[in-house]
Parts: sequence; C-alpha cells; structure tokens
Amino acid sequence: MTFPTKIAVLLRADLAVWQRLNVTAFVVSGIAGTAPELLGADYADADGTRYLPMLGQPVLVFEGDADTLTAAHGRAVDRGVACAIFTEELFKTGNDEDNRAAVRAVPRAELRLAGLAVHGPKNAVDKILKGARLHG
Repeated sequence: MTFPTKIAVLLRADLAVWQRLNVTAFVVSGIAGTAPELLGADYADADGTRYLPMLGQPVLVFEGDADTLTAAHGRAVDRGVACAIFTEELFKTGNDEDNRAAVRAVPRAELRLAGLAVHGPKNAVDKILKGARLHG
C-alpha cells in the first residue's frame, strides 16, 4: 500500500539503546497525539480481547549525528512541518511539566536534540531528512 505521507523518526547516532527506544516512543506519541486520523481501528484477537489501535502506516527510523539532527530540525521549522522533539535534558526529567519547562528554557538554536519525529508529505519529509541514514 502506498501512503501520501511519511512518518519518520530521526535519532542521534551516539545514543544508548535504551535512549533510542525511549526517544522513539516519546516523539512518535507526538505524531499520534496530533494526527488521530493516522490511527487505525482497534485490534482484537480470535478470543475477542480488544487491543489499542496503532498507527496505520509505517514509521521509518533514521539516525544521524548531532549536526544532521540540527539541520533536519531547521528544515522542518523552515518548511512549516510540525515536529516532535526530544532534547538531551529530557533524559533527566521525570514528568511532562518538567519536560516542557526544560525545552522552554533553551533557545531553538541551542537545543541539544536527541531525536525528532515528523509527519508530512513524502517529498517534504525526504528533504527534511537529507543526510540521515536508515537506522541499522
């Protein structure tokens, strides 16, 4: 199936495995939370047990160095493509209020990005992620 849009996560390549997983979960929740039309229907097993819906299209995960993340973030902002971000400081906080305060305390040009997620037209997302490589 072909989708007109792309969901992509870009992670900083030097993160520990637990950090990569944590960042991915957080930034993808930002996409799902602001684009509920991307969610499919509830799941159910053969016994009728219901499960929560998931995104109805693939999420591609990329990696790059800090400069690649900074450039991608700038391109997303310049193109008006909304993105979810996770900064280095968020590894030290423990709740949503502190997370938002940590991001709010840093000017955009000084954000120490650990990861981001974008959703938009395929060609726009491809241009935003220029220089990143698929996560291996």
